[in-house]
Amino acid sequence: MRSAEGAFVAEGVKVVSAALEAGVPVESVYVAAEGRDVPAIVDIAERALAAGARVFDLGPGVMSRVADTVTPQAVCAVIGDIASPLERLVGRRPDEDDADRADGRLLLVCVDVRDPGNLGSLVRSASGAGADGVVCCEGTADPFGPKTVRSSAGAIFAIPVAVAGAPEEILRAARSGGFRLVATTAHEGTDYAVANLTGDVCLVLGNEASGLPESLLGLVDERVTIPMTAGTESLNVAMTGTVLCFEIARRRRLA
Repeated sequence: MRSAEGAFVAEGVKVVSAALEAGVPVESVYVAAEGRDVPAIVDIAERALAAGARVFDLGPGVMSRVADTVTPQAVCAVIGDIASPLERLVGRRPDEDDADRADGRLLLVCVDVRDPGNLGSLVRSASGAGADGVVCCEGTADPFGPKTVRSSAGAIFAIPVAVAGAPEEILRAARSGGFRLVATTAHEGTDYAVANLTGDVCLVLGNEASGLPESLLGLVDERVTIPMTAGTESLNVAMTGTVLCFEIARRRRLA
């Protein structure tokens, strides 16, 4: 639906409620037969109608035939395209609109992050840590696919997310926009505890299995590593991004 109609599906009370709370374009809401008397779903239906969305009651068994999950939720919604323009995130330097961001900006760039669960977790962590946006380069899972949206737990509606092309172009644009490029590597990077994470940081995260290619690592300003005890190879990309996002947030709170 997303590629053909410019829209995507959000499933479940928590995610659909987050969409309505964020004021994103909810086009329609679908309520399964077993959800019609659930107070939280009744509330969603009322809020959706008030926002101008259409609400449809589904017959028994219909949701299970159209939902993405094995055990479908009793409510889902069709959301209009909310992808953020790439230039909004990487293509400009700070101006007077950023006067309150004396602590610097934080941008996540995902390169070939294939697992929707990992991507959704990264979006959730980026939002929770106060990041300014997430950029998904070619090869990365669809940030507006059902599994990613569910994994974000509604955070996809709280932070700008852009879908982009070649990572080399994105990194060059981010540098032109005033960002310092910091890549995560499993080994041989600067210990994240002492790495320079100040100012406007573009955190670059790579593929779950192979990380970032050397061609991209050659473009960054610093490589950082989270040290592990013997016998543990590395954290997965979602955990790595989460640790670094909140390390940056911690330092900025203490600055």
